[in-house]
Formats: sequence, C-alpha cells, structure tokens
Amino acid sequence: MKVIVTGAAGMIGSNLVHGLNAKGIDEIIAVDDLRDGSKYRNLRGARIGDYFDREDFYARFARREFGPVTAVFHQGACSDTLEPDGRYMLETNYRCSKDLLDACQAQCVPLIYASSAATYGDSAEFLEEPRCEKPLNVYGYSKLLFDEVVRRMLPRAQAQVVGLRYFNVYGPREQHKGRMASVAFHHVNQYRSAGQVQLFGEYGGFGPGQQARDFVYVDDVIAVNLWFMEHPQCDGVFNVGTGRAQPFNDVAHATVNACRAHAGLAALTLAEQIEARSIAYTAFPAALIGKYQCHTQADLRALRAAGCEHPFADVATGVRRYVEWLYDTLSP
Repeated sequence: MKVIVTGAAGMIGSNLVHGLNAKGIDEIIAVDDLRDGSKYRNLRGARIGDYFDREDFYARFARREFGPVTAVFHQGACSDTLEPDGRYMLETNYRCSKDLLDACQAQCVPLIYASSAATYGDSAEFLEEPRCEKPLNVYGYSKLLFDEVVRRMLPRAQAQVVGLRYFNVYGPREQHKGRMASVAFHHVNQYRSAGQVQLFGEYGGFGPGQQARDFVYVDDVIAVNLWFMEHPQCDGVFNVGTGRAQPFNDVAHATVNACRAHAGLAALTLAEQIEARSIAYTAFPAALIGKYQCHTQADLRALRAAGCEHPFADVATGVRRYVEWLYDTLSP
C-alpha cells in the first residue's frame, strides 16, 4: 500500500504519518516545503518511503511517476487566517488543490483533503450547506472555493473525494506554527513562563473568556481521516469537530490544572484560578474586530450518517493529554 501525504511535516500531516505508521503503513510519500527546516522534528521517528519538495511533487504526480497509489491525504495549505495576499492564498489553497484533484481523478486515486470551518465565517449554523457558508477572510474563501468544485464534480467522480472541515484543532506537533498555533499551545507557554494564561475579554456579546469554539484534539482528526481511507465508498464534504462548543475559559482552566498536576499541585476551580491570577483577561484586539468567529460548533449529522461513529475527546481530556505530551517531548 502506497499513500501520499502532502503537508507531511505540518501539524496534521505529521500526525497523520505517525497514525499511518501505527496501522503498519510505511510506504508513505511525504510532501512538504522545508524551507522552515525546524519542521523536520515533526517527522522524527516516523517511517516514510520517500520525500519530495512540493515544488517537484505535483507535476511528477500528474505525470503518473509514482505508480499505483492507494490514497492521497492532502493537508498542504497556507493556514494563516490573517494572510492578506489573496493571490498567494488562492494559488496555494485553491489552484494547487484543483490540479491535484484532476490528477487523482485521472488516475482513479482517492483524495482526502483538509477543508476548514473557516468556510462558515460568521454563520450561526455549521451545516455543510451553501446557506451556512459566509467566510470572513480569504483563507476561508479559498477553502470554500475548492469545496464547491468538489461538490460539482462528485456526481461524475471516478474515485473517492472527501473534504474534511476541521474545526479548532489542537495537539502535538504544532510548535512550528507560531501565532497560528492553537490557544492550548500558547496557554501552556504562557503559564510555564509567567504563571498566567491570558484570554480575550468581553466581545461580541460574550463575557470574558466566554467566546466558544469547537476544539478538536488532533488524534481524533487523524482517526476520521483514516476511517475515510478504510471506507472508500464514502465521499462528500464533512465537518470534523466534537459537536460541542466550549468556551476559551475551559481551555485555560484545563491547561492550568494540567500544568499544576505536572508540578504535583492540586486542581483549582475556574473561579479559584481567576482569583489567583492564573487566568487574566485582556482587551479584545482592534485588528480582529469583524474578523473573528465567537462561536463555532460542528454539526456532525452528515459525518454520523456516513457511518463514522468515532468518539471525540472533550477539552479537559484532550488538553490533559496534550500538556503531558508537551512536557515529555518539548521540555528543556
């Protein structure tokens, strides 16, 4: 079995490579752009068959140079939601994906790709339907544009195509992402360096730290990707989240208690953490006004109807696992 993973040194891509290895799949063609050489650390310990730079891979794949391929997991993208360069965003996230889709269909190779909950923007509903899709930035638009192409071609598809709309993913192997790393990652770093986690204050009709997102642990994202590989009869665009919106306060609370547990200290309630100044609130940044999703919650009816019954970890469980990994893996 030969599998291709684009964005293989990124957060989700590298966890996917490790997840494939755990299933005994080692013949993996890893594709990425390693101009940021530090990302190699995400693939340490992984077993791959070959590596190609993204500049070389796409044309070679279209020329059928890799022989029979079981599946392509397309995770490569520009995921910076604040990137203002629309030409770059559409070339990277739309055109590249469209060319890959065409090549996969020509070769009858299943394509499982990363879409995003950013396609919903300021919608109050999170159904995989056009009426709910209102992206707030060019990143969300680039993902939606490709989803629309996929929807139009599915009736005549020669091979499986699955788009997975990831909600707020957090977990191991995201340390290279800088400002785009998850709030859980930043919270751990803040607490370890200053003993305090910072959250946004009141905004959008939500109280301090009460803006809520559907936070999904990366291991669960990988499990859903692998489920679709094992069910090639399923195709379409699907939400991937827990189906539960949880406030940022929950992430901060879980992070502080996980860090305290690592130090042998007892857990505190949220109120106790706020009183102890372990959690503090800052003014909502002007640069994000009108560009910020205050509430997201994946509607999982389509995913469940497809037959995927994978259970998703809640914030308390996922953050605890993540903090343990960070202390074990990235501690000096």
